[in-house]
Amino acid sequence: MTAIDYYFICSSPFAYLGHKAFHELAARHGAEIRYKPINIGGVWEKSGSVPLGQRTPLRQRYRRIELQRIADMRGLPLELEPKFFPVDPGLADRCVIALVRQGADPAGFIWRVHQGVWAKGENIADPEQLAAYLMAEGHDADAVLKAAGEPEAAETLARNTSEASDADAVGAPVYVLNGEPFWGQDRLDHLAHALETGRAPFRA
Repeated sequence: MTAIDYYFICSSPFAYLGHKAFHELAARHGAEIRYKPINIGGVWEKSGSVPLGQRTPLRQRYRRIELQRIADMRGLPLELEPKFFPVDPGLADRCVIALVRQGADPAGFIWRVHQGVWAKGENIADPEQLAAYLMAEGHDADAVLKAAGEPEAAETLARNTSEASDADAVGAPVYVLNGEPFWGQDRLDHLAHALETGRAPFRA
């Protein structure tokens, strides 16, 4: 089965806006998604990117336009100034890792977390909020949150971050197919073309 390594953070607006389209694309091509949450700061250190507050006013203004444009195109609600943002996605990201380790599908949980930040004004750093998402998806919230606090989850997050940098990830989300990175939900058409044609991956 074709596999796509998916590097992301649960608080990314671009991961939110691309979530459904990406999953539909993967399902259409029978591709397995390997969920790999990362520490975005660790990736930025290697790629030269900086946190939102350190970007120039021009870059910040353009980001706001982009977010509105993509949300309109995808028909998704979007709060440009979320009630809880910036927010630490670390616990949510480690919950995804815990779900994967348990052999569970984390897609529904991820979607609820994305919506929580960007459409519903919820605090995804709050364990009780995450527990509500997990239970809504039929998961054992206590077990997942406990596993998310174990050293193994943090070790996996660090390993994912290193792998993302090695795969030339610039930020998040990044989709890696056969070693070729596709950065951003606006590259899903490029990913679709690679899947449809079966072409060899491009290398730097």
